[in-house]
Amino acid sequence: MAMYLTEADVTGLLTMKEAVEALDGAFIRQADGLVINQPRRRLHMPNGTFHAMAAADLGLGTYATKVYSSFKPQTRSFVLLFSAENGDLLATMEGERLGQVRTGAASGIATKYLTDPAKPVTVGIFGTGWQAEGQLAAVCAVRKVESITAYGRHVERCAAFCDKMTTMLGVPVRPAAEPEEAVAGKSVVITITSSKEPLFEGEWLSPGAHINAAGSNMLIKREIDDLTVQRSGLIVVDSIEQAKLESGDLLPAFEKRLFRWEKVVELSDVVAGRCAGRTAADQITLFKSIGIALEDTAVATLVYNKAISAGRTS
Repeated sequence: MAMYLTEADVTGLLTMKEAVEALDGAFIRQADGLVINQPRRRLHMPNGTFHAMAAADLGLGTYATKVYSSFKPQTRSFVLLFSAENGDLLATMEGERLGQVRTGAASGIATKYLTDPAKPVTVGIFGTGWQAEGQLAAVCAVRKVESITAYGRHVERCAAFCDKMTTMLGVPVRPAAEPEEAVAGKSVVITITSSKEPLFEGEWLSPGAHINAAGSNMLIKREIDDLTVQRSGLIVVDSIEQAKLESGDLLPAFEKRLFRWEKVVELSDVVAGRCAGRTAADQITLFKSIGIALEDTAVATLVYNKAISAGRTS
């Protein structure tokens, strides 16, 4: 019988450090041609949207599909994990915590490979919701973080987020009074919002900054401006195919001829060493995170294997 894992089960089995390690291996296998990834598809209905995405990791011997629905006031998410050997359903998992961790872990991987490992980082983040927690946990898992500055539209909510994350991460997190405070002088800038308009001005970015733009995966959503794209000496995505379909951050700049897709590289090629990654200390690097099914497959397999090791059978 297939295993069923609740949000509590996933939370108890999954750590950010292990998720980063799982994605590291998954991206290497993707570069080696052992991954089949299918871009997200959506059904838009009058009251909400149904989303579906799937990927196979032949190196792990698993494949998975994630399905989720966005109907106010909540999103419901499930991951179905299968054996690539015989097609058996191995597990069904509730997917909210898994999605939070895998989205953060992808940004953690980008930060690991596109920032200087010898230098502590200062972080600015736009967004103070649940997904923002995963983003900060991932960056702290791969780099020594000196300080974090968070900007949110709701002052009280931002202050509460800063207090919570300071306790959780053991790193000082303070609220920004203005958006520029979360960008100027920061070595890592994170965006994880539902914004439809750019959150900051590209001219605020310091030389050598790295950006994890992780909130937008629809054409109607946008977190970074054209100048940020123009100033980025290296643009990395988790899937070029999927970014061409749904990156509200990159497509406007492409239509204005401000960059070419031929200059964009996939994160798997950076992880596998097929792309040099950062080439200069003052180069601005951009990771445009779309969120791909490979990430769900890798992390779901990790959770399943840990459950098996813990004695779970159903």
